[in-house]
Amino acid sequence: MSNSVWDDVVGQDRAVERLRRAAADPVHAYLLVGPHGSTVERAARAFAAMLLTGSEDADSRDARLVMAGEHPDCREVERIGAAIDRDQAEWINEQAWLSPVEGASKVMLLHEFHLLSEIGAGRLLKTVEEPPESTRFVILAESVPSSLVTIASRCVRVDFATIPDAVIRDRLIAEGIDAALAEIVSAGAAGDLERARVLAGDPEVAERRAAFASVLDSLDGSGRAALAFVDRVEQLIDRAAEPLKARQAVEAADLQERIERVGARGSGRKQLEERHKRELRRFTTDELRSGLSAMAGAYRDAAVSERVSTSDAAQAVSAIQSTISALGRNANSTLALQRLVWSLPLP
Repeated sequence: MSNSVWDDVVGQDRAVERLRRAAADPVHAYLLVGPHGSTVERAARAFAAMLLTGSEDADSRDARLVMAGEHPDCREVERIGAAIDRDQAEWINEQAWLSPVEGASKVMLLHEFHLLSEIGAGRLLKTVEEPPESTRFVILAESVPSSLVTIASRCVRVDFATIPDAVIRDRLIAEGIDAALAEIVSAGAAGDLERARVLAGDPEVAERRAAFASVLDSLDGSGRAALAFVDRVEQLIDRAAEPLKARQAVEAADLQERIERVGARGSGRKQLEERHKRELRRFTTDELRSGLSAMAGAYRDAAVSERVSTSDAAQAVSAIQSTISALGRNANSTLALQRLVWSLPLP
């Protein structure tokens, strides 16, 4: 039996079934909405592969290229800068109207569309609404902010859920991770399978979760204690990011060596710098989300043990969830964390 392009899409049976059916008679645009780590990105590529090949066979040449992000007729677009602005929207329009390179159709796969600016949305609306006959849009977003509402109404929307901890745990065990470790990292991954895989290879993950979970013991109502708590967890996150920074430094050095040999034209320096910024921000955001989930768990446990009242615990968990949502909108992570810690109820 051949491998399927859907094999790495985990815990999303309903969404996968909808996209499988849609591939048989596709429309012009699809909006896939789901949190980072829900394997929505893998699903988008799997869907693109089916749109281009008519098959879910993962072993075909075209499917392999699509799943690797390298097919000439599946154009993946990552944002440049803090948001997808007017200039990038115009570039997307131009790319959408180019003819397919190899086949009769092509897919525009657009990432992080929840960070689309209002001006960018206005520039893209007409093309998404009425693209060339040969072009299909597959748009990825973690949420549907006001800037995306009109474009969303022109798309078929497919929602992806946060992956349950138990599903992540079972997947990790199937991949050979020790059951006890899989239990720990799945609880700290906040529904993000890729994050869980990273944590499974990180010996300091328990220390960072414990630091966040110690919030009730670390705060005394003073600004000094709040700042010290934030500084401590940020230092732990910075230390955890060192392997990522080392890998990025190697990539930058390799690029500089190529530039010295063949010149800077078309080198991709700006794209590499932007990707490194996105990777580091994503790593930091994922760490904060994981830690804040542990913090919320500490308040729930404290309510059960009657260390804090049920209403105070509910207030704290609500504030923590609001901060997690703010991080997805490119909020300043240090300020967001400081505001949260200052607002938390204490025993």
